[in-house]
Amino acid sequence: MDRAYAEPLDVRAVAAVAHLSQAHFSRSFRATFGETPHRYLQRRRVERSMFLLRETDRSITDICFDVGFTSLGTFSRTFREIVGETPSDYRAGHGPLVAPNCFQMAAMRPRVAAGVGVPTSRPSPRAVRSSSFGEAAATAAR
Repeated sequence: MDRAYAEPLDVRAVAAVAHLSQAHFSRSFRATFGETPHRYLQRRRVERSMFLLRETDRSITDICFDVGFTSLGTFSRTFREIVGETPSDYRAGHGPLVAPNCFQMAAMRPRVAAGVGVPTSRPSPRAVRSSSFGEAAATAAR
């Protein structure tokens, strides 16, 4: 799924590779990664679009279709849910990074909510934490 993020998700084919039924694969995937295969793929597409928005001048529509979304509306809604801001706001506020790739990947991972800092060693139960599996809207609503 990571390599073919721009392709439509075929859970049946992925489950067959793992020698599992579709239902068992989806349940196991969610138990392991904390999200469904479809949501994982959407997040990977958003991560790629974040890079393209920062590093290129291509239109948001072109980026939307290149990363595998078939609707600009779905792309914008999903991007905002995961990142916490619209694609155009993200592009305006984030320029190209000048750092080693491993640091770039860690720094630009989608956050649960905009403005989240580095988690402390003992986070309080009410603290907003950074998470690669969480959603910005869900945490902001709590």
